[in-house]
Amino acid sequence: MKLFSPLTLGSLELSNRLVMAPLTRVRSGRDGIPGDIVVEHYRQRASLGMIVSEGTYPSHAGQGFPGQPGLVEDEQLAGWKRVTDAVHAEGGRIVAQVMHAGRVTHPGTNGGYEVVAPSAIAIEGTTRTYTGKEPYPVPHALTAEELPGIIEEFVTASRRAIDVAGFDGVELHGANGYLLHEFLSPASNQRDDSYGGSPENRARFVAELVAAVAAEVGADKVGLRISPAHNIQDALETDAEEVHETYGALVDAIAPLGLAFLSVLHAEPTGALIQDLRSRFGGPFLINSGFGVITNREEAIAVLEDGVGDAVVVGRPAIANPDLARRWNENLPENEPDASTFYGDGPEGYIDYPFYDSSPSSN
Repeated sequence: MKLFSPLTLGSLELSNRLVMAPLTRVRSGRDGIPGDIVVEHYRQRASLGMIVSEGTYPSHAGQGFPGQPGLVEDEQLAGWKRVTDAVHAEGGRIVAQVMHAGRVTHPGTNGGYEVVAPSAIAIEGTTRTYTGKEPYPVPHALTAEELPGIIEEFVTASRRAIDVAGFDGVELHGANGYLLHEFLSPASNQRDDSYGGSPENRARFVAELVAAVAAEVGADKVGLRISPAHNIQDALETDAEEVHETYGALVDAIAPLGLAFLSVLHAEPTGALIQDLRSRFGGPFLINSGFGVITNREEAIAVLEDGVGDAVVVGRPAIANPDLARRWNENLPENEPDASTFYGDGPEGYIDYPFYDSSPSSN
């Protein structure tokens, strides 16, 4: 099966085409330093073709969740080095997802830093902070003069993720309503300068940031994740034509860079929008269709056999089955994920899912 054949993503050589999705698990404490259980969690899943780490913040202002790990302090990078060493010792590949939360945070979460976004528009609802639930604040609208500083945060974090923490590359998080996605959405980006208004202008900041990171660390070590029309966390994209124009402009801008991959989260990966973006990108294309619905083995196999994408990104099956590659390759029974333990600060539901035991006494 093609799902279990090797794949080259830029400078990365994958043993199979199963990619572990970036999965927020908030187990790195208030200091954002990956510890023993984080090391073990990722080590257990090293047989997947590639692991994308949970979202890691490139600046303190960009932290979105209590317990989220960072790429800012030396101690955080040292913690991640233990993770990457453990994955590499098992023969695995792991890239860091660099994620700035944008307006999806609160000073009670990010240490009192100013919350920033493309425009001064708050998300409706509340967010969990270290001291309890709080309404989302109205963010500071980044000025054009401040944008190079944000880009530099991503560049520095990406360079240190590779050079200091030992990651094989980085995935820039342009999806799910966080800062980069906020620039793409007309609901969260209501700027009237060259970074807002038209689809091309809304795509400009993300394209410039991706190009800057690629220039710093090498395009063959950089991927981008997007989620067109995902309509989450108030980053609404409801006009199909405008969505196509915005993401078409973005992909056209980054395609000449020769990135390692483009990862797309969308419920209809075989649809015209996603397949047009794939054609325009022209490079390795990762498919993740299972946000609302869990991706199963049959769908993953079909995605590759039907030529819809080059690899399949999976989340919850990888949470519950550290040996998912073996289970799907051999069509073995699977553990069921327990949603009640997805988030927490301990080992339960994190490093205690069993590997498949094929010994006679287990059957």
